Amino acid sequence: MKTEQATTIEQTVCVGNGVEETAELRATSIETVKQWLLDEWPDLAIPEDSRLILYFLRTTKYDVDKAKRKLMTFLKNREKLTEWFKDRDPFRPEIQELLEIGVFLPLREKDTLNRQVVIVRTSAHDPEKHKQDDVFKVDKMILDLLMYLDETVSIHGVVAIFDMQGVTLGHALQLTPSIIKKSVESWENYPCKPKLLEFVNVPVHVNIVLNVFRSFMSPKMRERVTISRKGSSLEHSVTLPLELGGNGDSYYELSTYWKQMVQDNASFYTKMEENVFHL
Repeated sequence: MKTEQATTIEQTVCVGNGVEETAELRATSIETVKQWLLDEWPDLAIPEDSRLILYFLRTTKYDVDKAKRKLMTFLKNREKLTEWFKDRDPFRPEIQELLEIGVFLPLREKDTLNRQVVIVRTSAHDPEKHKQDDVFKVDKMILDLLMYLDETVSIHGVVAIFDMQGVTLGHALQLTPSIIKKSVESWENYPCKPKLLEFVNVPVHVNIVLNVFRSFMSPKMRERVTISRKGSSLEHSVTLPLELGGNGDSYYELSTYWKQMVQDNASFYTKMEENVFHL
C-alpha cells in the first residue's frame, strides 16, 4: 500500500485555459497567498511541504484573488462543519461500517483525459442506521487522502459518477435542503476541479432532490451535471466497475482497497485535524 506523500511536480504544466504553471509562477503565487494568510492569521502554521495553496491556485488557473476567496471558504467550512471534519479516526465504528460498504470509491486508473474518476454510491448505506453527515465525512476523508497521495488530481480534476441504483425515499429524506447546500458549497470550494457530475441509474422519483442540488449550484457547475436513467457515458474513456457494466474492479474490491488505504493513513487524519495545511 502506498502511504507516503507523492512527489511535488517540478516541471511546467498546463492548468487549463492555456495557463502554464512554471516554477517561477508557482513560487511567487504561493508566496503571495501565504503572506495574505499570515496577515489574516499571524499564528497560522503552514508546513513547508504543504500543497494546499498550490492546489487552490491550480483550481483557479492562477487567479490569485479567486484562489484566496475559495481558500477562505474552504477554511471556514473546515472550521464550521465539525460533523464532517472532526473525529475522523478511521477506526471509529461508524466510519468502519461506511468504509466497508464503500460509499465513495475512486477508481484505480484515470480516464483518457487523466481525470480522477470517483464513484459516489448514494444509496449504499442504510438511512435508518447511518447518518448522512457520516457518509459525507467518509467521502471527504477519502477525497482528502486522494489529493494527498496524488497531486495530479489538482491539475486534471475529478469526474464524479453518482450511482443512484436502489435509492429509496429514506435516502432522499436524509438530503434536506440545508445539507444539500452544504454539500454543493463544499464541492465548489474544494481544490480538485470537479469536471463532471454524472448521476446514473436515476429513478424518476428523485428528480425533486436533484433539482434542489442544481438550484444551489453555480451556473458553471450546473453545466457540468448530466443525468442518466441507465449507465455512464464514460464507458469508452475509463474501465468502469462491474456494477456499472465495465470490466474493472467490483465495488467490493474497491471498498476493500480504500478501507485499507484509509486505515494505513490514520496519522494523516490526525495531522489534518491539528492543521489542515498538512494536506
